[in-house]
Amino acid sequence: MENSSDFNATVPLISAEALRAQIVQNPLQACWSWSTAHVCNYLLGIIISICGNVLISVSLNIQKYSHVRQAQRASKPYYTSGMWWSGVVLMGVGELGNFAAYGFAPASLIAPLGCVSVIASAVISVVFLKETVRASDVVGGSLAITGTYLLVTFAPHASTHITAHLVQYYAISWHFLLYLFIEVILFCILLYLYKRRGVKHIVIVMLLVALLASLTVISVKAVSGMITESITSQLQLIYPIFYVMLVVMVASCAFQIKFLNQAMKMFDATEVVPINFVFFTASAIVAGIIFYQEFEGLALLNIFMFLFGCLLSFIGVFLIARNRPKIKQQDRTFIPMDKIPGRRNTDKVQPEAKTQTYGSLAAKLMCNRAGQTDD
Repeated sequence: MENSSDFNATVPLISAEALRAQIVQNPLQACWSWSTAHVCNYLLGIIISICGNVLISVSLNIQKYSHVRQAQRASKPYYTSGMWWSGVVLMGVGELGNFAAYGFAPASLIAPLGCVSVIASAVISVVFLKETVRASDVVGGSLAITGTYLLVTFAPHASTHITAHLVQYYAISWHFLLYLFIEVILFCILLYLYKRRGVKHIVIVMLLVALLASLTVISVKAVSGMITESITSQLQLIYPIFYVMLVVMVASCAFQIKFLNQAMKMFDATEVVPINFVFFTASAIVAGIIFYQEFEGLALLNIFMFLFGCLLSFIGVFLIARNRPKIKQQDRTFIPMDKIPGRRNTDKVQPEAKTQTYGSLAAKLMCNRAGQTDD
């Protein structure tokens, strides 16, 4: 295993005395070099992440509007619409922006900023899709914006320069190996309950997604950081750890999308969206703390206010996504009896299409008619 001093050599550090002397000699150059290495990268990551999340929300609403318009016209499939493809392109650009943001800012900050997408989507739905503004939307948006402000203010501002040697050093550290072992055990238990025992609870599925998302965040930040380091400083793509992280990123994303699709089929989006945001953010913060040690040296007040900002964002997203209008198709297999004039029965009777009298439905009507005749 490499010595930790070798890894520290890859990250240029400057003492307080040296920085003070440099400021006295050439204040403009000293302040510029310090802000470029710390503040500018931090702000750049935040701006890229916010813009990426806004683009994702715009793309989702464009695709939604395209689906509604194509359904009204009932002429061509949705994938033949130029508007739908523009939404897909915007989503790709937004996801690319989120990917790039991990190379400039801590993962524990970029992941909670996903609430910006929920806020922007709610605003766009009200302004352009003419959806009704609810009191919970206003309160939830206010809480989410307040939480985002606290996240940006009290999150760890220093982001480590990600290099191949540093990622390799973190990957074989004992605390990450212990964390990975516990995560694998939990994933196997949840997968057994979900697949073998047939436990189709939303918490089970979302925990599977969150455990995969933890690996996704670690690998995405590693790949993005090494690409950024290759562009700005020294080439990192020649090391095998880059391609290991790339494979982990692609595999974890693929399985994460698979379980998310299954959750969307079994449960409503108003349940999946807030739970997934909470679990994904929590797993990303834990991954940043354990793997990249992002909270090391952070003041206790900053940690408390950061977690409080996460809590406000969670509550805000829950209020925005709660009781959203549901679009469900009526079950055509059953005929509701309350739709028949003069019938008070609210049961659903399944007709038997193979018989001329439609079986149980005709029998039900005949029984009711006989009862009325006897009266």
